[in-house]
Amino acid sequence: MANPKESSGEVAPVTGDMSADEFRRFGHEIVDWIANYFEHIEELPVLAQIEPGDLKAQLPPSAPENGESMEAILADVDRLIVPALTHWSHPSFFAYFATSTSAPGIFGELLSAAFDVKSMLWRTSPASTELEEVTLDWLRQMLGLDAGMSGFIYDTASVSSLHAIAAAREGVEMRIREEGMSGRKDLPLLRVYASEQAHSSIDKGIITLGLGQRGLRKIPTDSEFRMDPNALAAAIVEDKRNGFLPFCVVATVGTTSTSSIDPVPAIVPICEKHALWLHVDAAYGGSAAIVPEMQHILAGCDRADSLVLNPHKWLFTPFDLSVLYCRHLDLLRRAFSLVPEYLRTPEQEKVRSGSDYGVQLGRRFRALKLWMIIRYFGHDGLAARIREHCRLAKLFASWIEESPDWELMAPLPFALVCFRAHPTAAGETEEVQAKRLDVLNEAIMHGLNATGRAFLSHTKLNDKLTLRLSIGNIRTTERHVKQVWELLNEQLKLLS
Repeated sequence: MANPKESSGEVAPVTGDMSADEFRRFGHEIVDWIANYFEHIEELPVLAQIEPGDLKAQLPPSAPENGESMEAILADVDRLIVPALTHWSHPSFFAYFATSTSAPGIFGELLSAAFDVKSMLWRTSPASTELEEVTLDWLRQMLGLDAGMSGFIYDTASVSSLHAIAAAREGVEMRIREEGMSGRKDLPLLRVYASEQAHSSIDKGIITLGLGQRGLRKIPTDSEFRMDPNALAAAIVEDKRNGFLPFCVVATVGTTSTSSIDPVPAIVPICEKHALWLHVDAAYGGSAAIVPEMQHILAGCDRADSLVLNPHKWLFTPFDLSVLYCRHLDLLRRAFSLVPEYLRTPEQEKVRSGSDYGVQLGRRFRALKLWMIIRYFGHDGLAARIREHCRLAKLFASWIEESPDWELMAPLPFALVCFRAHPTAAGETEEVQAKRLDVLNEAIMHGLNATGRAFLSHTKLNDKLTLRLSIGNIRTTERHVKQVWELLNEQLKLLS
C-alpha cells in the first residue's frame, strides 16, 4: 500500500478551498495510491478481519477544532480505514453478486464529483440530461431491447423497481395520486405478484408504496427455482374472484439466491390477458444480454412494460447506477411530476427533466461514468469479460460435478454457482444427514472466509444450506477460481 509522507503541518485554509497546487499534489498521490491498491489488493484479506466496534474505538469522539493536513488524513486511511474494509474489488470476492469498479468508471466518478451538478432539470445540467438519454440508448441497443423502451437512471434496483410499481399503480386509474389509499371504501386490495425467489426489494417497495405486505402474493417455483406460470394464472383468477385488483407482476431474470430465469415468454400472455403491468427484475442477469449468444435470457421482454438492470453489478461501474427501462414514461411522469413555480423553465415542455420521473429532486451525474466505461471497453470488450466470467463459473461447476464430495444445487445460467459439500457417512438417516451437512457447509464457509484469501456467502435451497460462488470481478482470473476450489477442499478435509 502507499506510504503517505510525514505531515508537513499544512492544514485547511481559514477561507476558500484547498489551493490548486495542493489539490494537484494530493490528486496525484491519491491516484497513485489507488493504482497501488489494485496492484497489491491480493495481499489484503478479502473480508475485514476486525470485530464490531474496533474502528469506532480508534476514532475521536468529536470532530477536530482545527483543520488537519491531508498527509495525516491519508495516513489514517491506511492505518484505520483499509483494515476495516471488506474489499469488494478483490479478485477473490465471490460472495453475494460479485462486482467490481473499473478505472474508466473511477475517472467518471471523479469528474462527476468535480462538476457536482444536480440533474433535476434540463437547465440545471444539460450534459447530464442528454448524455443519460444517449448512453442508455446505446446500452438498450447492446442488450437487444426494442426502441419502445426508454431508459432512466436511479441509484439501485430497489429504487428502480419501486418506481416501476408506482407507475403500474398509476395505471389502475383509481386516483391514488390525488386521493391516496387510506380510508377509501371504493378501493379494493391491490395485488402484485412475484415468485418466492424474488428479491426482498420487491417486498420493501410494496411496503413503501402503502400497498402493505398483503398486497404482495408470492408464487411457487419449479424444480429450477423459476416462477410457475400456471400457479400465477390461478392466483390471479382467485384474487379477482375474491374482489381484489391485480395490477402488476414482477418476473426475475437472475434471482438472488440462484440466478434462475423466470419464464417470461409464458408470463407475458397471462399479464396481457388480465391487463397487468409486467416488470422484469434483471438487476443481476440483464447485463449478460450484451453478449450476443446470451440475448435469449431476455426473451419475452419485448412485451414487458418495464425492466431494471444494474450496471454496477456486472458492467464494472462504480456503485451506484441502476437503469430502469420503461415503455410508459407518461405513467411514470404522471406518478411523480410536481413542478413548483421556482422550478418552471421556458424549455420544460421540450425536454425531459429528471425530477419529473422519481422521488428525488436533485440527481447525480451518474451517466458520465457509464458513458466512459462503454467507450473505453467497447461493446466487444464488455461482452468478452462477461463471457469469461461465465466460462470460469462453468469450469468451477465442472469440478463440483466431478467430485464425489460435492454437489451442484441449482442450474447455472450465468456466473453464479450454487453448491455444497456432500461427503457420505454410513448408516445415517435423512434427517441426521441433513443436519450434518448444514453444519458442515456453514463451517466450511466460515473457515474459508476466516483465512482472508476468499469470501463466499450462502443461501438456503429446499431447506438445505447452500454455498454460493459468484464470479463478476473484472480482475478475477482462472487462478483465483482454482485457489478457492483448493481452499474449499482444504476446509472439507479439516472438518471431516
